[in-house]
Amino acid sequence: MTDFHRIKRLPPYVFEQVNRIKAAARANGADIIDLGMGNPDLPAPRHVIEKLVETAGKPRTDRYSASKGISGLRRAQAGYYERRFGVKLDPETQVVATLGSKEGFANMAQAITGPGDVVLVPNPSYPIHAFGFLMAGGVIRSVPAEPTPAFFPALERAVVHSIPKPIAVVVCYPSNPTAYVASLDFYKDLVAFAKKHELIVLSDLAYAEVYFDGEPPPSVLQVPGAMDVTVEFTSMSKTYSMAGWRIGFAVGNERLLAALARVKSYLDYGAYTPVQVAATAALNGPDDCIVEMRDTYRRRRDALVESFGRAGWPIPVPRASMFAWVPIPEQFRSLGSLEFSKLLVEKADVAVAPGIGFGEYGDDYVRIALVENEQRIRQAARNIRRFLETADKTLHNVVPLAARR
Repeated sequence: MTDFHRIKRLPPYVFEQVNRIKAAARANGADIIDLGMGNPDLPAPRHVIEKLVETAGKPRTDRYSASKGISGLRRAQAGYYERRFGVKLDPETQVVATLGSKEGFANMAQAITGPGDVVLVPNPSYPIHAFGFLMAGGVIRSVPAEPTPAFFPALERAVVHSIPKPIAVVVCYPSNPTAYVASLDFYKDLVAFAKKHELIVLSDLAYAEVYFDGEPPPSVLQVPGAMDVTVEFTSMSKTYSMAGWRIGFAVGNERLLAALARVKSYLDYGAYTPVQVAATAALNGPDDCIVEMRDTYRRRRDALVESFGRAGWPIPVPRASMFAWVPIPEQFRSLGSLEFSKLLVEKADVAVAPGIGFGEYGDDYVRIALVENEQRIRQAARNIRRFLETADKTLHNVVPLAARR
């Protein structure tokens, strides 16, 4: 049987290799502390679960739902944008509910990408930002991930040297995996650049509410005129610990959202109606659960930075997101992030995400997720300390891995 064209365009899913080693270790009785996948361990808010249960038993709720989201949910999302960002949205034309922001991104790629179209994507970045477009037949050109003034000369070079001219630029702040946070001034420059070069801006704002220091992260749609060129994706997954519920949103430019809604109308009938009703209750409800979530992740971040630092592995302090983006200790860097991540599972009973999974410029890093409680994070640090104390012996045992690289 021949290989399938779209599958051939996808690289090996490196996280799966770590997952296999993790599963084997657990099968052998190891207590693996899993800081790899960004899978929230906190419960969804009680009032949201109660609304789901209340709605699930009602007549008609088992039927097909609305592909672009029920009207109450779209109104609730518009209300959230006005409260949080001061951005007014028409829920009929400027809001589409998605099955999580990942699905929204992938289907937006299907909607706007022709064969060979060039899209500018940060490297490192969350995999769907690149591979959504690759699966749609597009071509990726990497740009820097950090939102500094140096971003724009690199973007300019990418535009000048791309044939055909790029159609879109992707941004994600607070960033997965790097935890970078963008300022409103950065977004103003981005919108001006996009208009000058006729680019679509696709912004992933999944971590808008997971921030610890300074001002709340802005939306690019706060920039006057951004609506002309922008679609922004948000998610209930992290804000309300509703990752498995698969509810997110695309908001912004009407023409682009109409294209997304058209694609979605052929592919899905929307999320289960009681899930959408419960998500509406979350957006319209009290925000004390969001404050509590933020405080929990802040305590975990502080425990990670303090305990890993004392163990001999300094952690750059993330200002936002539920991740730390951490350079591999110098003596292990030649292994690369995949082999180092495997080594941590085997020798320290700790799982992290290899940076190479987010792009080749991530290979000197691993991503550590704040998805275990403080006690488990400190246990991971004790394991790491023992691992580092035996580093010379450990390295001696894995030299063949480095040589294969």
